This record gives sequence, structure tokens and C-alpha cells, in this order.
Amino acid sequence: MAKKFANRHDAALQMAEKLSSYRGKNPLVLAIPRGAVPMGEILAEKLEGELDVVLVRKIGAPGNPEYAIGAVDENGWTYMTEEPTRLEPIAAYIEKEKERQQAICQERRRQYTPIRPPANPAGRTVIIIDDGLATGATMIAALRSIRAQQPAELICAVPVGHHESIRLVENFADAVSCVLIPPDFRAVGQFYHDFSQVDDQEVEEILMRRKSLI
Repeated sequence: MAKKFANRHDAALQMAEKLSSYRGKNPLVLAIPRGAVPMGEILAEKLEGELDVVLVRKIGAPGNPEYAIGAVDENGWTYMTEEPTRLEPIAAYIEKEKERQQAICQERRRQYTPIRPPANPAGRTVIIIDDGLATGATMIAALRSIRAQQPAELICAVPVGHHESIRLVENFADAVSCVLIPPDFRAVGQFYHDFSQVDDQEVEEILMRRKSLI
């Protein structure tokens, strides 16, 4: 088995080292809530950049919500994997789940950034960070959402990812930065000794801290 990260802090430090060429160029670091937000704070600090969130939600498979068969952003754009094409009877489930997850994105926007608009990616170097890449659906939705806002450069940053998903995501980003691409990938959490959940309060506190530095 490939080596593990001690925790998200350790993973973020390794990501910052890998992305050190962007230090001092004021990159916009967009973290996918909730797990990637503490990592995004570290990355933004180390690269002397700005932190915000990109709001996307996975669409889980029926009976297995942790397995992503798609993802939706806060504006309703949806990316689906090839899996649902073999599951036509679940079309109604997908539409309902899309609406539910989009509503969660919109509520989180109101919750996380209540007194300021989202950071503007136009013309900037943007680094989208998540704590790992399994199917790639959530990251693809995030990349597509930000690409529509015309960044100068769009980078996917993950500590660990499945090799097939990495290749897929490369079609949506200008560059993909990944510390580990293990041959035995089963789930993101297997490569962290501590993969504790991040709650909304921690996300809000981090965003408020970073806002005070802008």
C-alpha cells in the first residue's frame, strides 16, 4: 500500500510544496467543502494567496450515497459519470437528488459567505483543492463551474487520486497536481491516518479568518 498522510494538515503541506512555483503570485485557492477547507487555508497561507470555496455536491448512487455517479454546482450545472447511462430507471432519482444537492450548495453559500460575494476567478490563477479524487465527478463539476468564469489558469490540486480519475480530470484543468497516485486506490480515506470530518462551524471560522487578511 502507498504511504499515508498523517492528516489533512500534513497533506496540505505536501501540496503546498508541490505547488511552490505559485508562491507570491496571489493565486485564488478554492476549496471544496467541507473537508478541503482546512487544507485550502494552509495552501493559501503558504502560497500567499486568497481563499474561498467552490460549492459543488456529489450525486450519490441509490443505496450508496458515498459513491458519486455525478455532481452538481450551485448554479445547477450537472456532470454525470457513464454509470447512470446503464441505469435508466433511476432518472427520476437523479433529478430529485440534483435539486436537493443544488439547494444544499445554495444554502452553504448563504451560510459561508453571508456578507461578501464569492471571489472572482476571472483572469486569475485558480487552484481548486479537494482532499482526494475518487470518481472525479465532484472535481469535474467544480472545474467546469470555475472555467465558465474565465480564469487565466485553472489547476486541480489533490493529495491522492485514482489513476483513471486523474486522467479524466486532466481534460477539464490546465494542470493537475497530485502527490500520490497509488495502484491500490479504493477510497480517499484509506490514505489518511486521521480523516476526521470537518463541520460547518470550522469552515465558517476559517473563511472569516482568511477574510480578515484580504
